[in-house]
Amino acid sequence: MDILTFATEQWLLVSVLAALIVLYFWNEKRRSGRGVSTHEVTRMINNDSAVLIDLREPKEFKAGHIANAINIPYTKVKDNLSQIEAQSDKIVILVDKLGTHTGSVGRELMKAGRQVCRLEGGMAEWQNQKLPVVK
Repeated sequence: MDILTFATEQWLLVSVLAALIVLYFWNEKRRSGRGVSTHEVTRMINNDSAVLIDLREPKEFKAGHIANAINIPYTKVKDNLSQIEAQSDKIVILVDKLGTHTGSVGRELMKAGRQVCRLEGGMAEWQNQKLPVVK
């Protein structure tokens, strides 16, 4: 009850805090590459205009991944940038389990001059849409 009382008495402070939180998350999403839907990813794959980087651990990758995806765990991306650079003419699409680890990797790749997109919802969304996976 004390939190509710504080929020009603200090509504201006609470509003500013909420706005700052929203701005922070919006800015983080913007800096880490634009989000793309499963349909856009499918189109990009079919046009051969993108390379998929799966940031999940090898165990999860082997359990099921998008066809032609390259598995580079998010903790090892800096050590494996050469694999990504080999595909320099293509857009990099980052994929992880739920879309949570793509932000920091996306920022690093954008600093390196790459065009980066993130699969919105990650592999969970891909599988929810009943799209094919390779095992």
